[in-house]
Amino acid sequence: MTETTFNHLMGHLSDLLAPSMAKDHPNLPVLKAEGCYYYGLDGKKYLDFTSGIATANTGHRHPKVVQAIKEAVDYLMHGPSGVIMYESILKLAEELKTVLPKGLDCFFFANSGTEAIEGAIKLAKHVTKRPYVVSFMGCFHGRSLGALSVTTSKSKYRKFLQPTGLVYQVPYADASECPDDRDPEEFCVKKLEKDFETLFNHQVTPEEVACMIVEPVLGEGGYIIPPKGWLKKIREVCNQHGILLIFDEVQTGFGRTGHWFASQTFDVTPDIMAIAKGIASGLPLSATVASKALMEKWPIGSHGTTFGGNPIACSAALATLEVLKEENLITNSKIMGEYAASKLKMLQDKHPVIGSVRAVGLMIGIEIIDPYTKKPNGQMLLDILDKCLQKGVLFYLCGNSGEVIRMIPPLTVNQQEIDTGIQILDEVITEVERQANIQLERIQHV
Repeated sequence: MTETTFNHLMGHLSDLLAPSMAKDHPNLPVLKAEGCYYYGLDGKKYLDFTSGIATANTGHRHPKVVQAIKEAVDYLMHGPSGVIMYESILKLAEELKTVLPKGLDCFFFANSGTEAIEGAIKLAKHVTKRPYVVSFMGCFHGRSLGALSVTTSKSKYRKFLQPTGLVYQVPYADASECPDDRDPEEFCVKKLEKDFETLFNHQVTPEEVACMIVEPVLGEGGYIIPPKGWLKKIREVCNQHGILLIFDEVQTGFGRTGHWFASQTFDVTPDIMAIAKGIASGLPLSATVASKALMEKWPIGSHGTTFGGNPIACSAALATLEVLKEENLITNSKIMGEYAASKLKMLQDKHPVIGSVRAVGLMIGIEIIDPYTKKPNGQMLLDILDKCLQKGVLFYLCGNSGEVIRMIPPLTVNQQEIDTGIQILDEVITEVERQANIQLERIQHV
């Protein structure tokens, strides 16, 4: 496609694509991606600190993944699994068993994170024969009606949709609310115990709850990292009442938190896990994962898929796992994440608009606040993101008010790229703060 043709299509963007698909931030026209970079239609090279929203964990178009895709096309382009059976889906299941927590060894492959969540909830309800689900306030689990019933990161996602399902919500851990004289982990655990007591005494009996579903690290809701003991308490309560625990590891999986999965980072194993995003380096693939014993209670016909476990996507996933292992990208995620977090905390000391830095592996959130009121400042964040983009670095946002910068580079990122991105962020925040101070002085003089 020529640049003229691309520009012509961009001019008709609003006519061609639904606004809900075409109007996300920053709508950057690109021609190519490779490694940690996008190459824009404007001829500029952009350092990508979004990884396609935590999907391109092996970097964009890793040669080994590209080669696997090319070779797979020579054999099969479509399943459907079950009607036929093929090597790549079986080999992928075998390989995933080696990196997942012990006991999570049986798979239903689908196409997206949302589908994996749908499968997880359906499995839990079918197996337990219980009607209710408990989710946690602020979590994002997808936007189909079933997944939306447990999604509470933003109320606008549910507006006018009246998501179906019998669901109750419990507050997510928030160590920032802990008094200075209290231990944050103890504070969050005690509060959770009270929340469960209220839930079970006033809203639903535990014997009616099929499952609890939680993001082990809050993603779209603001990159909140709970204390380990908080997740362990959820596991304990589920065990006590025969409730199945679902971990939504769609964003936290495949090395993002410095381990293969966040369940290993926090040493808590769920009964069911939803995985996607980084599984196939950008090709549509996901899985609902559980033990064989649990999956065997989910009979043929109770769930299905046409495109799930596509043979090309499975081949890409196999190559992705090889790259993650061979290039030690899980270790790199931990090392580079710790390095980036230390640099960002230095910026936090320097810039009053940085409220907090939240980091586990290369899943990093940078909270932007009004330095006077300490309230979230989503408008300033957008200004920061726009100016970073002008200087060649692409960040993304999250949080209920859009107040948290997501820094989620590919796991292939090196120290020089981290330094470049953070240096530009430093320059931009300095500029934005200077402008804000000038505006404040003018207001005071009026």
